[in-house]
Amino acid sequence: MDLGNIDLVYLLPFIGVGFAAQLVDGALGMAFGVISNTLLVGVLGVPPALASQRVHVVECFTTATSGISHLLHGNVDKTLFFRLLIPGVIGGIAGAYVLTSLDAEVVKPFVLTYLAGIGLYLLWRGLFYPPKLREAGLVAPLGLVGGFLDAAGGGGWGPVVTSNLLIQGADPRKVVGTVNTVEFFLTLTISATFIYHLGFADVAGATLGLLIGGVAAAPLGAWAAKHFPPKIMLILVGIVLTLTSGYGVYRAWG
Repeated sequence: MDLGNIDLVYLLPFIGVGFAAQLVDGALGMAFGVISNTLLVGVLGVPPALASQRVHVVECFTTATSGISHLLHGNVDKTLFFRLLIPGVIGGIAGAYVLTSLDAEVVKPFVLTYLAGIGLYLLWRGLFYPPKLREAGLVAPLGLVGGFLDAAGGGGWGPVVTSNLLIQGADPRKVVGTVNTVEFFLTLTISATFIYHLGFADVAGATLGLLIGGVAAAPLGAWAAKHFPPKIMLILVGIVLTLTSGYGVYRAWG
């Protein structure tokens, strides 16, 4: 990679996309892939397949930075981390294996409709009911399903796992920090072969912009997750989940 030939003006829009997407993801535990793909394809005109490639590679780095930042801010629940890690990785490997035989585009709108409904519920719960925190009971199966959908459907770990843990009443700050940290290992597992075939030449292009923006925003997202009150986090998660999932349903069926 020849750093001297990189056009900074060309990279600026991609840096902005990576920064905005990771800021939301780091603070609320979801939506990096959804926001990045939406902005890349819908605003910057990047072909969908290429946009998905770039986002997938960048997530390996942003989730690592985000996980370390959440760990330093004390946002990670160690017990919840290990309860999610193994099932999540197993689900991710299974999803990668069945990807060739499963028509994810058929399943995806139904998953997004479900997530949009969860978003509305979390928004309503945050507005009208001060959250009563309790330990989540259903964790391992949630990690398994979240990992599977993330691999087979091209995304969904954050929205599926974060939202369902919040519904169970878990501490929003710990949920966001832990889910973000586990996602690094999940993304690394799913992406290992893909990154090997893609190589690092593409990092010299738009992927570098996404990477710079995403890594720069990761510590800010972790800081925001630590300082947002639980009630505000529920409302924000509800809004982001409803809007992104609703837009996905519109694109799939509209």
